[in-house]
Amino acid sequence: MTETKARAGEAMPQAQTPAAEAKAAMTGFLTEFNRFQDEVKSTLKHQEERLTMLNAKTMSYGRPALSARAEVEAPHQKAFNAYLRTGDDDGLRGLSLESKALSTAVAADGGYLIDPQTADRIRSMLFATSSLRSIANVVQVDASSFDVIVDRSEVGSGWATETGATTETATPVIERISIKLHELAAMPKASQRLLDDSAFDVEGWLAEKIATRFIRAEAAAFINGDGVDKPKGILLPAKVANASWTWGSLGYIPTGAAADFATTNAVDCIVNLVYALGADYRANAAFVMNSKTVGAVRKMKDADGRFMWSDGLAANEPARLMGYPVLVSEDMPDVGANTYPIAFGDFRAAYTIAERPDLRILRDPFSAKPNVLFYANKRVGGDITDYSAIKLLKVAVS
Repeated sequence: MTETKARAGEAMPQAQTPAAEAKAAMTGFLTEFNRFQDEVKSTLKHQEERLTMLNAKTMSYGRPALSARAEVEAPHQKAFNAYLRTGDDDGLRGLSLESKALSTAVAADGGYLIDPQTADRIRSMLFATSSLRSIANVVQVDASSFDVIVDRSEVGSGWATETGATTETATPVIERISIKLHELAAMPKASQRLLDDSAFDVEGWLAEKIATRFIRAEAAAFINGDGVDKPKGILLPAKVANASWTWGSLGYIPTGAAADFATTNAVDCIVNLVYALGADYRANAAFVMNSKTVGAVRKMKDADGRFMWSDGLAANEPARLMGYPVLVSEDMPDVGANTYPIAFGDFRAAYTIAERPDLRILRDPFSAKPNVLFYANKRVGGDITDYSAIKLLKVAVS
């Protein structure tokens, strides 16, 4: 029994070995875990130090280039908003902008430049309207005029032989057309109480009012302008029968009736108008007419009884006449004796609109109390730059 106890006593340490091993394993695990935590903390601290260093460099050397425009525009927009609401121009006077497009170097008595976001909104509204601007060639310039060089003849050419003398060919005829920029102005007004309301979107209201007035004035001038303090319109040049057309005039096709379209085969004059235009211009050509003329033309049918007019199949797609888009401009004349109610041509080649990119605004709280006037202006001009790219329809027998 004593031997049994001795053997039992010798076995007891062997029974405790797994617990000791588990304890040792746990101790080792905790040691490794603590070491891992220390490494994580060290790595995080290192990353935090790097971020702090990068932020310090950013503050020292300036923000990334991608945010530069927003950083420049924000102070101007805030200062412009204050000027519109209260007349406080200290922010605009003290604002120094590097970008030329955002320059505020305009005297107070001449107004300040409209903030870039509002200016972009006005321009987008101008291009979205159904005026000649939407189909003409539009350029932005920094001068008071814009010169267009037109080569209105082709360089002479001929066949040559190996031994024969080369004959002299004709030289091109160069035409210089200078488009003068004129001042276009709008003067909307708002009550001071409305401007004091912080919830009132003064910039959005101003953009809409200015654009509406600019649209009306531009649309009329691009069609009927006489060139005196306004652009030259497409109907200004002398008109001659297309068979007698020369540069500097516009060729026309008659309707075949004295005061209306012909009673029989009325659509023939439209067909003749289309094919009076050169083939190189027809690919990009469009019709321009007012709503009353549209009402008459869309009833016309060909010899097989098919309508020549087709409405746009998708949203914002223009209607088409003989497959060509139609721009509805209410400034075109109505159908009447000796009028020119329809123009057809490649207007991107035919008509150029030149404008300065900057828009200015002057706040006037005195002239219309208790209302505040906002005098906005821009510089714009327009003229025909290719007389062969437009043909007109004249209401006449011949």
